[in-house]
Amino acid sequence: MVHLTSVPTDAAARRGSVAEGIKKIQFNDPAEEDGSVSVYGSRYAAQELPQHEMPEQEMPKEIAYRMIRDDLTLDGNPMLNLASFVTTYMEEEAEKLMAEALPKNFIDYEEYPQTAEIQNRCVSMIARMFNAPTQSENESAMGTSTVGSSEAIMLGVLSMKRRWQNKRKAEGKDYSKPNIIMNAAVQVCWEKAARYFEVEERYSFCTEDRYVIDPEEAVNLVDENTIGICAIIGTTYTGEYEDVKAINDLLVKKNLDCPIHVDAASGGFVAPFVVPDLPWDFRLEKVVSINVSGHKYGLVYPGVGWVVWRSPEFLPKELVFNINYLGADQASFTLNFSKGASQVIGQYYQMIRLGKRGYRSIMMNLTRTADYLAANLTQLGFVIMSKGGGQGLPLVAFRLDPEKGYHYDEFAVAHQLRERGWVVPAYTMAPHSESLKLMRVVVREDFSRARCDTLVKDIKLALQTLNEMDKKKIEMHQEHVKQNTTATKNKNSHPHYGKEKHSLQGKHGKTHAVC
Repeated sequence: MVHLTSVPTDAAARRGSVAEGIKKIQFNDPAEEDGSVSVYGSRYAAQELPQHEMPEQEMPKEIAYRMIRDDLTLDGNPMLNLASFVTTYMEEEAEKLMAEALPKNFIDYEEYPQTAEIQNRCVSMIARMFNAPTQSENESAMGTSTVGSSEAIMLGVLSMKRRWQNKRKAEGKDYSKPNIIMNAAVQVCWEKAARYFEVEERYSFCTEDRYVIDPEEAVNLVDENTIGICAIIGTTYTGEYEDVKAINDLLVKKNLDCPIHVDAASGGFVAPFVVPDLPWDFRLEKVVSINVSGHKYGLVYPGVGWVVWRSPEFLPKELVFNINYLGADQASFTLNFSKGASQVIGQYYQMIRLGKRGYRSIMMNLTRTADYLAANLTQLGFVIMSKGGGQGLPLVAFRLDPEKGYHYDEFAVAHQLRERGWVVPAYTMAPHSESLKLMRVVVREDFSRARCDTLVKDIKLALQTLNEMDKKKIEMHQEHVKQNTTATKNKNSHPHYGKEKHSLQGKHGKTHAVC
């Protein structure tokens, strides 16, 4: 997701960052333009980097590289960012292949037919991993790569809506009031899809002891205007798998013509290897489409996603466009047009490099590490909110035990860990259960047992530090952090859009979980 950025006014841009009363030093040294001078001996090192207006003159490439690189050192270390599901490690050979593909525009099928073929191979492998029907010519699955699961979900919602509209038109019925059913703990892209495509959102809300969709409640929300139900394999908040089979069986029992789209953004590359017997995919007749993020547990750098449909019946023909290359038609269904080929090639590398056994080994290791972390956090007095033993994503969601009467909360613990370099998010649960505060550690491929031990030690140290601080000092520290964080957020957003009331955040005063 990209934030809206406010463009500074001319007056704001002119103010710059030079303190009032300080004069800029004028360079008169003839060596200032000498290419042999070191980066930090050049005039550029004593000037601010351009921020609002493109400079009139060029800058030496070595200096431009170093100045930007130095600027980026203020970012955190991706490997210590335990808030994100996004891949932070790939082998050198994969990086080399992806770098070599940077100039390729993936959509140019005629110029890069082999890259298009590699995408087709990936779609076939992923569809079979999701147990897509492949026996019948009339029910042949299809799919496509996307920029990420957000685009994949947009395509899934659009296809469900159009199929529903076509059916209603054929029956001579009103088709102006479509709705979609989902858990209130969905990722924000589901809200976007519903709002952008003018579909009413119907929510099954979480409770203080249930963090996934209630199958019976969801099915009871279905009416003649329902285009589909979203079920999540690996919720963003706690990583739990929703009971897709229960939803499917209730729909079948009630003879309801309502499709299921499975949002397997995070779990699509985990569940098939850790819990292969869990029925959540195309083995269930009501599941018509599935999305997955290749840049999460698919083990590819961002951003790449995938979406697969059970058969042509569930992807209306009028949404698909044919692009001719080398005398053959290439069917295209995307929101995006131009995009790089690197991530698709990276996905293919990972799948043929690792194979099923390699993915299984990695996902099982991550699951073991998550269970190990959960056991350690339990010993430290935390309440574990996520499912262990492979019954959810390899992550640990946890909170302070309210019965122990701590004079600090999860946000204070998160701030302490941030001072040690760790990014462990603290947030409130989904609407209707937002009184619960929790923290979450995503266990990714590069989160080894050794690194886990270091995190546990730092969490223990954070608790000791907070226990030694009085309540007033903690409150002052949190207020200081809040003010500085707010200042940063305001810098990265446009003030005109700051107080929206249409989203779950706007209605309930809470943010979405970090994905």
